[in-house]
Amino acid sequence: MLLFKKPFWEGLVSGAITLTYRRWQKPHVRAGGRYRCHPIGVLEVDEVKLVAVRSITGADAERAGFASRESLVGYLAELGPLDDATEVYRVALHHGGDGDRVELALDDALSEADVAAISVKLARMDAKLAWTKKTLALIEKHPRVAASKLAAKVRRETLDFKTDVRKLKKLGLTQSFEVGYEIAPRGRAYLAATRRKR
Repeated sequence: MLLFKKPFWEGLVSGAITLTYRRWQKPHVRAGGRYRCHPIGVLEVDEVKLVAVRSITGADAERAGFASRESLVGYLAELGPLDDATEVYRVALHHGGDGDRVELALDDALSEADVAAISVKLARMDAKLAWTKKTLALIEKHPRVAASKLAAKVRRETLDFKTDVRKLKKLGLTQSFEVGYEIAPRGRAYLAATRRKR
């Protein structure tokens, strides 16, 4: 079971928050588990591991929804004294929606406005680093290949790669399988439309 205070809800739904730290006696969740958290929806756990407080970085704190490492450590200290050697559970997770978004992925009747809207969203994702076209091309070329192998091809961490693919899935462009991904019918229609424009 995962409970979150209201300030974290929006970040969990948007995907801005992908980490949480817990002072549990033993794990309350498992990697691969799906947990319904009202009113957030479904949260999927990617990884659970025990880490020392000293290992927490500023980037980790940001991914957990805190402004700084100090504010995250202060939050954890509310449950009792801790120091750099204190061990806490680091839980990597993502918002799983209320289903698999299959209907959107199957909708391949795209108007020019639909194509333009998707392009705008992808451009926003590419604002800091261009990755969307490369990732779509990789999945198109290597369907149903394990995420770890795809990530290695572009020299990325597997968890970060999977997080980005989920963003494409939310747009209905990709579909997940027990192993790997495929370009969804909506994604194929989008790629065909953009290639015609070129």
